Amino acid sequence: MSFARNTHRLLERLSDSAFAALRPGETASLGLSGEDQTYLRFNAGKIRQATGVRQLGLELDFRVRGRQVKLASDLSGREDLDLCALQTLLERARSEAAALPPDLFAAPLENHGQTEEWREGEPPDTDAVIDRIAAAAADADFAGLFAVGPQIRAVRNSEGQSHWFSAAGYFLDYSLFTVNSEGENKAVKGLLSGAEWEETKLAAALEKDRRQLGLLRAPSRTLQPGEYRVYLAPAAVAHIVDMLSLGAVSYGAWKKGGSALRRWIEGEVSLSEKLSLRENFALGLSPRFNSLGEVAPMTLPIADRGKLDSLLVGARSAREYGVTSNGAESSLWSEELLRSPEILPGDLPERDVLKRLDSGLYIGNLHYLNWSDLQSARLTGMTRYACFLVERGEIVAPIRDLRFDDSLYRILGTELEALGEEALVLRSTDTYEQRSLGGSKVPGMLLSSFRLTL
Repeated sequence: MSFARNTHRLLERLSDSAFAALRPGETASLGLSGEDQTYLRFNAGKIRQATGVRQLGLELDFRVRGRQVKLASDLSGREDLDLCALQTLLERARSEAAALPPDLFAAPLENHGQTEEWREGEPPDTDAVIDRIAAAAADADFAGLFAVGPQIRAVRNSEGQSHWFSAAGYFLDYSLFTVNSEGENKAVKGLLSGAEWEETKLAAALEKDRRQLGLLRAPSRTLQPGEYRVYLAPAAVAHIVDMLSLGAVSYGAWKKGGSALRRWIEGEVSLSEKLSLRENFALGLSPRFNSLGEVAPMTLPIADRGKLDSLLVGARSAREYGVTSNGAESSLWSEELLRSPEILPGDLPERDVLKRLDSGLYIGNLHYLNWSDLQSARLTGMTRYACFLVERGEIVAPIRDLRFDDSLYRILGTELEALGEEALVLRSTDTYEQRSLGGSKVPGMLLSSFRLTL
């Protein structure tokens, strides 16, 4: 039986046991996360580390008389040991709840229905993947991380709710390195991901990357601070979309004064009519249910042609502010966040990007993004990887890294000239504690003006 099927059976046994042990007035929810991953690390075009990670984590959400206690534990996968561990968690939760005051805004555990989503794929042969990557990158200084295997999220509660999500997929997060004529280290970054490994995608991606790598070997230009016409490649746009999850489109953050897009939400400023942003769970990047078991709509419009349609509302915000939840999720570091964002594409063909840009900058990627002025929606960060100076529709030189500082009201508003007609799915590559779910689907963006500060 597969890892996912065994885990599904284990969760059934654990939840049946825990819920049967509850006393009158007590309710409980069990959230499970798991993965069975193969990780391959490459350096200088060769395999340097190959490992497997199989892990299961369980969170108990215990409620009694308005008190709430959340406790977490790793699972062994052995039913007898895990039943004992869960019983210990339950006893500890009772003890801690007795010392806590009521939580007025904790949404009660309810039955939000039953759903199951299985996205199972045939895993590739690991030896074949190693051989293919090594052969394709034989003449390049290639470094990267390949991850593949099933990921699981599930939540059950004592009120009868049961939600399950499992997905099998891969990502190859890599860079090609070179040294230019001035002795500077340069790199092109790539990301391949999907439900099933496809060798043809690797060959096509590396061919494109090698062309950019050749351009990076020329002497770099140092540019002066100022405003430049800019094309942001999809990888750069994805980092900007990530920042929207730091409270920008959260109802709770807006009510608390922590939304960078407050002025847009309150109708003081507009975003471009070219911009349409939505949550799209049909992409299969993340489960629709949140940790409480609420199920979000399959698609939820956030911005429709620049106009506000919806904000993300979770159960806690709904209870605190008297609004209706749309199944959003919060995290330890943010109010309601985007889990499967998509920016709808525009009409700019990739083949015409440099021609439409004419003279300006092609920015392949960004990093180190943060708010420089939250109330003005101002972002700062650095250019990274394949970034070029373009004159009259032709790349003339790579550029040295630059810091930008600009507002979302300009990036997504007044300066947004066009969106690429092809949107790319870019899966999350985070592997802190476990491989993350999520990602985004975004096109490139042509901006009439982009502010570079140093």
